[in-house]
Amino acid sequence: MNPPLPPPVWVDTTDGLYRMCERLLAQPRIAVDTEANSLYAFREQVCLIQFSIPGVDYLLDPLTLHDLTPLGDIFSSPLIEKVFHAAEYDLIGLQRDYGFTFANIFDTMLAARILGYKQLGLGHLLAEKFQVELDKRYQKADWGMRPLPPGLIDYARLDTHYLLDLRDCLEAELHERGRLDLAQEDFRRSCYVLNGSRQIKERWERIEGQQDLTPRQQTILNELCICREKLAEQLNRPLFKILDDHRLLKLAQSEPDTPEKLKVAGLSERQIDRFGRALLQAIQRGQIAPLVKPTEIEKPSSVVLSRLNKLKAWRKKKADEMGVESDIILPRVYLMALAEQNPRTLHALSELMSDSPWRVTHFGTEILKILGVKSG
Repeated sequence: MNPPLPPPVWVDTTDGLYRMCERLLAQPRIAVDTEANSLYAFREQVCLIQFSIPGVDYLLDPLTLHDLTPLGDIFSSPLIEKVFHAAEYDLIGLQRDYGFTFANIFDTMLAARILGYKQLGLGHLLAEKFQVELDKRYQKADWGMRPLPPGLIDYARLDTHYLLDLRDCLEAELHERGRLDLAQEDFRRSCYVLNGSRQIKERWERIEGQQDLTPRQQTILNELCICREKLAEQLNRPLFKILDDHRLLKLAQSEPDTPEKLKVAGLSERQIDRFGRALLQAIQRGQIAPLVKPTEIEKPSSVVLSRLNKLKAWRKKKADEMGVESDIILPRVYLMALAEQNPRTLHALSELMSDSPWRVTHFGTEILKILGVKSG
């Protein structure tokens, strides 16, 4: 049984922030996590930032401290390793809310994926490595509430308390299996691959089942999505707490024109009382509005698709050999670039994949062969 931990340090004053940052800046590595309120607000925000270093856990309250500028030097410093678990969500939130940039991270979930772990949750890894149990009751908590109850505070500090030890375990395994350089490449990529340049579909196009609607029903669905978004913003609630996608789709299909027919479509009395009038008006607008058109996404040529399929088949086979998921062998960004640009030499391949020399060294010759380049 693990001994009881000393209480974490709650940071909600400017003096406390500067004292904490002074200690963090003196460390070679720090553990970091964030908690947000995505299940409880229209626009989610970071509600808690946890830091751990040997001997102390910090819980920073960004809802009280609005100027977190001193943290910027820590996150951007190449001299301090920031250890996250599943870093992408945290990095996106911190960049979105505070404009932070990042350098030198270690992602324990990504490390576990590269090692071929099947159970990737922090709770599973801590239980396996340190016999520590995280209380799953708090995974969907409202981190925007204040004061935070003791149970939430304990849960939050455990998210980072053992992270440095977990990092050391996983780094040793990566080194032993010859995959540390690969992991470090992907950690570096995580620092700047935050938001891809892919085309963003309209909200209505992201609802499962919309492709089976008529153009008029899709137009009604679009108006319903706009209506739901406005209601959610007014009430500061996530979209699904106004109306879920399934019911929105049903309304577009059935086109109810009375509160009674809304009930038949699956809305509760409470939803009808609060949102019924606005939803009926949205349906009426959709019945006369110009028809919406799906976002046009350029489809690759048959030649590119053929190369893509060959690369995917090779990637799957190689992933099975190494005991990892396919995207560890070749992330999608490389997969598409290779299929489209079709490099013919190892030099051209190295330029295309310049931020992953490990993959070029270990897979380059095989990739060129799949692309039809004859050896010699």
